[in-house]
Amino acid sequence: MKRYLIVLLCLTFAIFLMVSPATAAMKLTIGQGVEPVALDPANVTDNPSEEVCHHIYEGLVGFDEDMNIIPKLATDWSVSQDGKTWTFHLKKGVKFHSGAAFNAQAVKKSFDRILAGGLKRSSLYQPVISKVNAVDEYTVQFVLPQPFGPFLHTLCHTAGLIVDPTLIDAKADIGRKPSGTGPFKFKDWAVGDQIRLTAFDGYHGGRPKLDELVFKVVPEDTSRTMMLETGELDVAERLSPFDIERLKANKDIVVKIAPSLRVIYIGMNCQKGVTKDVLVRRAFNYAVDKKAICDNILKGMGVPLDTPLAPKTNGYAEVKGYSYNPQKAKELLAEAGWKDTNGDGILDKNGKKLSVNLMTPHGRYLMDYKVAEAVQAYLKDIGVDAKLVTMEWGSYLATLSKPLEENNVDMYLLGWSPSTGDADWVLRPLFHSSNWSPNDNNNFYKNPEVDKLIEEGMRTVDPEKRKEIYRKAQELIVQDASWITLYWMNNVTGYRNYVKGLKIIPLEMTFAHQAYIER
Repeated sequence: MKRYLIVLLCLTFAIFLMVSPATAAMKLTIGQGVEPVALDPANVTDNPSEEVCHHIYEGLVGFDEDMNIIPKLATDWSVSQDGKTWTFHLKKGVKFHSGAAFNAQAVKKSFDRILAGGLKRSSLYQPVISKVNAVDEYTVQFVLPQPFGPFLHTLCHTAGLIVDPTLIDAKADIGRKPSGTGPFKFKDWAVGDQIRLTAFDGYHGGRPKLDELVFKVVPEDTSRTMMLETGELDVAERLSPFDIERLKANKDIVVKIAPSLRVIYIGMNCQKGVTKDVLVRRAFNYAVDKKAICDNILKGMGVPLDTPLAPKTNGYAEVKGYSYNPQKAKELLAEAGWKDTNGDGILDKNGKKLSVNLMTPHGRYLMDYKVAEAVQAYLKDIGVDAKLVTMEWGSYLATLSKPLEENNVDMYLLGWSPSTGDADWVLRPLFHSSNWSPNDNNNFYKNPEVDKLIEEGMRTVDPEKRKEIYRKAQELIVQDASWITLYWMNNVTGYRNYVKGLKIIPLEMTFAHQAYIER
């Protein structure tokens, strides 16, 4: 009997240890508004995907919370006198999640894959890198065809994250089964629900404190707020402005509001449909009251903007755009030949109604659908029948990315945050005519003078000269009115007060590399 009691006590103690909070796995759950598209850093264009990628992979360099460039997988670097050769010395003893060694050959293989073309971010590096050389095991060189002012900024882009060479060799589905050198390893992906990562024990920077990191898809703003309040989410991104004051009053929750680089805009097809006419595009710009949207829908979380660059983006210029003037909008539409001939409130020309499809995501950006509804109402006020169309985020991006001959989108709401922090990665992908869909110029904008200015800005190293070049480009882009540029965003994130070490950078990404839970 005595022996039986001893065995029973031992079993009880063992069970106690298994469930003891002191030994419980440390798990952090982050609520995203939309689901990532893929986890291949060189083949994604959306921030939710990029955010997850930054926990799995690392680049040679990266940004800190203040957008300063810091070393990551490189220890140091130098550039040749002619500005065409960049040399990086690499950290030693670093391993990929597969166990493969990180070295110069791995860097070369990762960039050679991008430079070969066919990836969504090939256009980021193809124009600026001629070749990548592995000088020795821990030295790599980038040879440029010409000096490129924002080269280091461009290496900080998500596409510059280094992919495990074993995946490339195996022609694996990197987007679904990723591997890098980052602090977290991919575990699984329940499509439509969540992505789970686990701590990488062999991380060169020391094992992360979190055992598990979960990115959960919660499309509805109100749902993310409620799940944050109940503790189902530890972190909630892009909180509704209507919930901020209530959350601030909750002692268990921290609300962080900070400027971002993200610009929200309505793109318009410059080559097809009624928006091909610049007078129509300018009229649509005058029709929208951006300040009212920022005040009433975003509750100050957005700031009206006229140019495609947020003020904190390197190269931003204060260029005058379009004020809210519906009467001017009506005059421009009349000049373009649009009139209400039957008195139904919708303008027409040659027997055709002034009708457009206005695509919008639902949950990707702060109050995005409500903003699109407001734009729809403003257009109706000047005699335009705008029909809202929404769809799942991956399908949305795929629709916008169709080439011109297959693309029937008139107008679309989208956001852009340059992951390089520089004007080049706003103007080049979104406005250079070589980047029409399936690349990022989804509105098929083309102006030869703007093309020349963008190319000149790439070649110019002097910061002040670059700013002047980009100012001229922004003036022309605003004049051509291919966008209704709405506002730049404040980044609004909420998290439980027991979450420590979280970093939120202006690129609208939450970094949990050094996060932990302290109750």
